Amino acid sequence: MYERFYNLRERPFALSPDPDYLYLGHAHRETLDSLRYGIESRAGFIVITGEIGAGKTTLLQSLLRRLDERIVVARLVNTTLDPRELLEAILLDFGLETAGKTKPQLLHDLGQFLVEQRQQGNRALLVVDEAQNLSLAALEEIRLLSNLETEKSKLLQIVLAGQPNLRQTLALPGLEQLRQRIAVSYHLRPLDAHDTATYINARLAHAALSEPLTFPRDAAEEVFRRSGGLPRLINVICEAALVFGYAEERRTIDAVLIGEVIAELELTGVMLWRAAPPTPMPAPVPGTSSLPAPAQAPPRPVAQDRAARTAPDGADAASALAERERAVAQRERQLVEQRRVLEEQLRLRRSQQRAAAPRPGESRVSPLSPAPAPIRFAPSPEPETRGWVRRILGIS
Repeated sequence: MYERFYNLRERPFALSPDPDYLYLGHAHRETLDSLRYGIESRAGFIVITGEIGAGKTTLLQSLLRRLDERIVVARLVNTTLDPRELLEAILLDFGLETAGKTKPQLLHDLGQFLVEQRQQGNRALLVVDEAQNLSLAALEEIRLLSNLETEKSKLLQIVLAGQPNLRQTLALPGLEQLRQRIAVSYHLRPLDAHDTATYINARLAHAALSEPLTFPRDAAEEVFRRSGGLPRLINVICEAALVFGYAEERRTIDAVLIGEVIAELELTGVMLWRAAPPTPMPAPVPGTSSLPAPAQAPPRPVAQDRAARTAPDGADAASALAERERAVAQRERQLVEQRRVLEEQLRLRRSQQRAAAPRPGESRVSPLSPAPAPIRFAPSPEPETRGWVRRILGIS
């Protein structure tokens, strides 16, 4: 929709994780280095955590792209599974048959597969995304899989990536044996103000067809202040800014427009919570086996706090967070579909308006009709235009 207006080949702030748009700020570079170190050193367990929308999935996808071809990968993203289902999902992702087999047979097949891979000079890697949703029983099942080893090394490396409450789960007394096997542990922090500005303009430059559009410093600072440096929220704000700028035919994006966009997003409920840089968590030195607990629990989104207050007594906080994440994912899918339909409607509407407009030297006004009022562009969109913008963003 706005791509041609801003001379872009594609939307630079799409919410789907795209490794082509990976920006390695200080925190993301350290996290990626930790992942590489753990895999290259053949560490048994690697744990990576980060806030919702911090960029964990994008980092993992970028890492998997760069892995040596001799590393065979199974990746799980649906982790609401019991131990048996988890085992079957792992075998299926490795390309093994599971139908009609007992659990001992599944374990035997997996062990044989891993031994064969080692004999062929390959290594097996299991990547579990959204690991905060794993039950204690499922985590214990994963720990038992790490027992598959030769006399010299593990047959299966395991990466657990999840939200900060994964660390709280791993700190439980019942998971002491798993915790002792963690060789590399790192917490992905949000972007700082400088990296936020660089991140925004780097994505714009990557999508540009010619001289790229840039966000000035004050506009980028406003985005950082309201997003807390979380890439997903940065993308939401910047995407909306480009849509609003296009609707108002603004060739530049300034802090005033960013302020209007954020006010509109909050008014309509798209920005359900404001992010703030979480309390820094100590980053263990790669190679250490300890899993430090944060000195202070990181701040939670407003919507999550509300869910925790209204949940029944004794309800698991992890369940409330998982429900919140599913709701966000569903909302994102709805936004994509609504934007696709309404962009086409807006394009058709503009085409009809251009077709109805008189050409130079031609008048389409009937002698019986009053003279049309001159067109004036207001500094802010008319209510009808604002309504179109809201619907395009899926916030009507």
